[in-house]
Amino acid sequence: GPDRPGLLLFAVHHLVVDGVSWRILLPDLASAWSRVAAGDEPELEPVGTSLRTWATRLVEEASDARRLEELPLWRAALTGPDPQLGARPLDKGRDVFGTARTLTLTLPPEVTGPLLTDVPAALHAQIKDVLLAAYTVAVASWRARRQPTQGNAVLVEMEGHGREPVVEGADLGRTVGWFTSSYPVRLNPGQLDWNDFWGGGRTVESALDAVRAQLAELPDGGIGYGMLRYLNERTRSELAALRTPQLGFNYLGRFAAGGTDAKAQDWSPPPGMAGLGGGGDAAMPMAHSLDLNAQTQDHPDGPRLVAAWAWPDGMFDESDVRGLADAWFRALTAMVDRAADRGAQPATSAP
Repeated sequence: GPDRPGLLLFAVHHLVVDGVSWRILLPDLASAWSRVAAGDEPELEPVGTSLRTWATRLVEEASDARRLEELPLWRAALTGPDPQLGARPLDKGRDVFGTARTLTLTLPPEVTGPLLTDVPAALHAQIKDVLLAAYTVAVASWRARRQPTQGNAVLVEMEGHGREPVVEGADLGRTVGWFTSSYPVRLNPGQLDWNDFWGGGRTVESALDAVRAQLAELPDGGIGYGMLRYLNERTRSELAALRTPQLGFNYLGRFAAGGTDAKAQDWSPPPGMAGLGGGGDAAMPMAHSLDLNAQTQDHPDGPRLVAAWAWPDGMFDESDVRGLADAWFRALTAMVDRAADRGAQPATSAP
């Protein structure tokens, strides 16, 4: 109507679009509309490398000797211990998306803000290192209450943006498609003084340092696993026969969630509509016993970390998942506290 703006529903199948693609599509839509509104023809920047070219080059890359050297790394990650977390093993015939239960929690701006800025700066880490270190500690703590003799190592399947610079000359800066990569990683924060960690003590830094170093050992952001698992005829059968991690983790990055600026509102999801998923076929098997998909949503009052947990019905009680979710937020808060303590120290004090 004349007094309320309408909404544009833009739905694209995940087969042809990923989270990074939206950062290309939405500015292009805004630019095109601005030119049309001014009576001009839309003019968009050219695409450097097509998805088809990228896929073809990945097949070639999968047989490179450098990729084959990664095989022991992925084999070791998937053959170590992975004690059962849920009430039963995952059943791909029974545990489908139609049975999924979900829990979504939000970390408030007063914690999310320093988490994204102060923590990486004070503790010399990337935000992905921080989120994963806290997640590993949370899982270890949560599991210790249920299985106290299992140690602190955690096997998790990670998702990455998949646009790693592994193909010489490729330019994916404006390429739309589903580039997402997934790979297993075994993370161990080491022996933990739990009271010290939850209190934001030095244990926070030792756990973060350990996980950050383990992530740094992954070649090219882990993209080689998918090549060896699916594109290399010599290795795909071996990797297919190994276990699938029970836990899945995906951090999607930062997204606008509506703002006070009218132009920003036009080409960003309106408040309450920036969903983390949906639209999956009810008969599609779930990939993990427990999945965490997280993203940062930028609101007028500050950023908020939104964590969406999903699991098959009957695998966990909701109270179990809530306990893990609360432990993750508690671990993230401990890191914020540690960064604040570091920031308050005199410049001459020891790290």
